[in-house]
Amino acid sequence: MTESTLTLPTGNWPAIEPGWVWLCGAGPGDPGLMTLHAVNALRQADVIVYDALVAPEILQWARDDAEKIYAGKRGGKPSAKQIDISLTLVELAQQGKRVMRLKGGDPFVFGRGGEEAQTLIQRGINVRIVPGISAGIGGLAYAGIPVTHRDVNQSVTFVTGHDQTGEATKTLDWDALSRASGVLVIYMGMKHAQSICEGLLGAGRGLDEPVAIVSQATTPNQKVLETTLGTMLDDIANTEMGPPAIICVGRSVLMRQVLDWQALERGEKPRNLDPLGRGKPAELRD
Repeated sequence: MTESTLTLPTGNWPAIEPGWVWLCGAGPGDPGLMTLHAVNALRQADVIVYDALVAPEILQWARDDAEKIYAGKRGGKPSAKQIDISLTLVELAQQGKRVMRLKGGDPFVFGRGGEEAQTLIQRGINVRIVPGISAGIGGLAYAGIPVTHRDVNQSVTFVTGHDQTGEATKTLDWDALSRASGVLVIYMGMKHAQSICEGLLGAGRGLDEPVAIVSQATTPNQKVLETTLGTMLDDIANTEMGPPAIICVGRSVLMRQVLDWQALERGEKPRNLDPLGRGKPAELRD
């Protein structure tokens, strides 16, 4: 879509006031997963400060005269420093511009959105938060993996694969995480897959524990690797999968055998109609 054809449904949509910053989530990749509030912001913003994982098609929905500033942070690659990003937002707002800060996924889920919003508010800048679909939920859904399934788990834990330095986090209590949650969703974990695998095995998770790795989720380049804790490192090496990727650990991964809707769309048959071995139709619940 272009500026001339993209329209919002009739409604009382909020306006970005001069000097305000809207922190918006762009969703996990597919432009169709943007919220209407985020699209509304794109249509108004004087300047858009965007991250590396924002789809180029999304930026095409902005005003033709909008300034676009790249502020991507990617592990192992030259990246903008967080302090510079935050202060750029302050400076733009102080110039009276209507600013959109566009971040992949949800700005408050491992996205440093809280840091940026706090900096702005401490300097007297008004902000609005526009949530987005997080890759740990939406990306797995596109792969046919429900993060909660009542035959599997009553809780799910979201974990980041690295700390503030970009190194493997040393503060995670894998024993506690493994006891507390049947399903773990790990963001930004590909670089440290070995330490994650060792931590989970050391915490008592079995070698046959199902694992799925979803790379470039919801995009045309999406790849999904179904594996186990015992084989994931070799399988990653053999498939040459890389970031950005989500790692999901737990029996809900097995549900992809029946819920891979993209495969069904291609005319393939489900691999297993009862992957959890319940032995009865799904509608028959206690």
